[in-house]
Amino acid sequence: MVGAAPGPVLKEISYPPTTMIERKMIFVACVAGTLMASCTPYPDNYRNPPKTPPPPTKGSVSDLEQQKLKEERMKAQQEAERKAAEEQARLQEGGGTVTPPGGTEAPGKPDYEYATPVAGKPGFVLSPYNGKMIDVKGIPSGTLVADPTYPASEKKYFRVP
Repeated sequence: MVGAAPGPVLKEISYPPTTMIERKMIFVACVAGTLMASCTPYPDNYRNPPKTPPPPTKGSVSDLEQQKLKEERMKAQQEAERKAAEEQARLQEGGGTVTPPGGTEAPGKPDYEYATPVAGKPGFVLSPYNGKMIDVKGIPSGTLVADPTYPASEKKYFRVP
């Protein structure tokens, strides 16, 4: 086309210069960052957070106080067992009764009844109060025993024959 008026000239549009290698490097960097973020370990208690104890309620006792109470109970129980063993030893040495130095029996101390052994069943006795059978296996003769057939408020005692 000779002699034709020149038309508008198209300018080349320029984009930021990125090559294929640069694009791949950006992609790899994004993937690597995502993988590293997903591999970060969670803290140990992430799924099972530590359970905090409930706040103490009015009148509750701390662990230290509970330990002290347990120790006091153990000491009291050991003391009671020691006294019972001493009493048992005195009873066995003295023939079954304890007499004070004055020669008379202690006033106000009740004399307990003896249970009746069950014929044909060693280790079992009949209660002197209600006639029910009670297992006394392993309990030495002459020992004072609480009758288990009565409630705590009406506890009755008897001696093993």
